Order: sequence, then C-alpha cells, then structure tokens
Amino acid sequence: QLQLVESGGGLVQPGGSLSLSCAASGIIFSINTMGWYRRTPGKRELVAAITRGGNTNYEDSVKGRFTISRDNAKNTVYLQMNSLKPEDTAIYYCNAGDLCYSAGCVSSYWGQGTQVTVSS
Repeated sequence: QLQLVESGGGLVQPGGSLSLSCAASGIIFSINTMGWYRRTPGKRELVAAITRGGNTNYEDSVKGRFTISRDNAKNTVYLQMNSLKPEDTAIYYCNAGDLCYSAGCVSSYWGQGTQVTVSS
C-alpha cells in the first residue's frame, strides 16, 4: 500500500527551528520530484521542491531559511526550517510527483499533512 508518512511538525517560538520528514512507503520504483506545500486559510503554496537529481526550488519567502533534501534510497524528503516566523504557520503537506510503484504510476501523491505553528 502506498503512503507518504510525514513527521516533525509542532509548536516553536519565532526564530526557532523545526525539521520535517516524509517517507514514501510501499514497493516504490521511482519518484521524480518530491516537495513540500503549505496551506493556510484561503491559500496553498509550494514551499520547496527537489528533483531526483537534486535540483531545488524554493518559494521566495523561505529562501535562505529553509533547506530541502532527499534520500533517494530511502524515498524520503526532508525540510529543515530555520529562523521560523509566525507567517510560516500552516499545515505542511508532502508531495511526490511522477511516482511509480507496484500498482502503477501516479502523477501526484500527497501526505496527510503536519501542523507547524510558530508562536510565542
């Protein structure tokens, strides 16, 4: 059974750090792009993405503060978030693009989401 299992969310004070991880489980053959999105009321945006080859893309407001990385052997993507701000508060969702596994291929697959709250 295919799953994206996220972990690492929580409550942190402004200026603090959190690390998110997302592991794809199942019989995975390949994943092209893995990324993190976040959702607030009325808005969903791409935070960061990374290709299988390691090319990265960041939303402007997180550049220099967040770092995305992945371990292809473990089908896992990470998001290191530093210098967090209250406006980073959101539900963060992991996404896997162009994923092929034992039952076929899907263009996009989502995790269940993890809450990140930045507040004093």
